[in-house]
Amino acid sequence: MSRAAKLTLMGTSLGALGIIAFVHHAQKVEKAAMHAGVIRDMEQQKLKRERQADFEIQRQLEAEYRKLQNVTDDPVLKGAQKGGG
Repeated sequence: MSRAAKLTLMGTSLGALGIIAFVHHAQKVEKAAMHAGVIRDMEQQKLKRERQADFEIQRQLEAEYRKLQNVTDDPVLKGAQKGGG
């Protein structure tokens, strides 16, 4: 085999190995990024469920308090009740 052929074979082999190594590295980085996205989504869903549970508790408390108290949303009636009408 001639010297040029040996250099060509060695160059293409090293190039192929370099490309393969780069592709594997890129795949690992992409897989890690995708996994981080899944973890982030799970945390967001957990936070959303917690907030929804807090909202439901607050809504139940509001309903309970409205049963116990006379609450009006009309500002005119509030002024009349205070005697400022």
